[in-house]
Amino acid sequence: MTETASAAPSAAPESIYGPYRRAMERVRDSVIEALEQANARTKESTGYSLYEHVNTRIKSDESMREKCERKGLEANAYNALTRVRDAIGVRVVTRFIDDIELVVRELEQIEGVEVIEKKDYVFNAKLNGYRSYHVIASVRDPLNPASAYFVEVQIRTIAMDSWAALEHELKYKKGIKNQERIVAELKRCADELASCDMSMQTIRHLMDEAESE
Repeated sequence: MTETASAAPSAAPESIYGPYRRAMERVRDSVIEALEQANARTKESTGYSLYEHVNTRIKSDESMREKCERKGLEANAYNALTRVRDAIGVRVVTRFIDDIELVVRELEQIEGVEVIEKKDYVFNAKLNGYRSYHVIASVRDPLNPASAYFVEVQIRTIAMDSWAALEHELKYKKGIKNQERIVAELKRCADELASCDMSMQTIRHLMDEAESE
């Protein structure tokens, strides 16, 4: 929930999100519905899908409590929904790099969605090779427009998503030998996948040009 919305300073015992869980689900679903509508419009007008698939999640109580602790915050609904901005997560996986920008534009045009922050890790990759485009948005509750909740949207290509999934899995494995070599190989792999993404984008442009002749 953004700063403009009211939130109780403590959560119900069964969940860190207290009574706001249903509203969070509505907000998540409203974003998905809007993206699906945008995908249908794009496919009808261009013949291409806007994205390959979309995944969503609401951060588990355990993960949110751990994140609040890392930030030095008391684990309650207020902090989980105002001080942490990724309680609601949406991941949009595209086929091509150019589609990432199109998804961002569609997000900015959704009624009730205000984009707060954008981070481009596609052309400004992290040191470990991670690439993605992150958007933090404030999204109004469809049934209570006076309240809004933060949603983090990650947009990446299929190649970027595959790499991120592998890196995430290895990150939580304990006792891995040759860790430095693995990190170096992951970085090399990320760079090669980025090159493949650019090549695939070039092929798409060439195909579009051929069709227009």
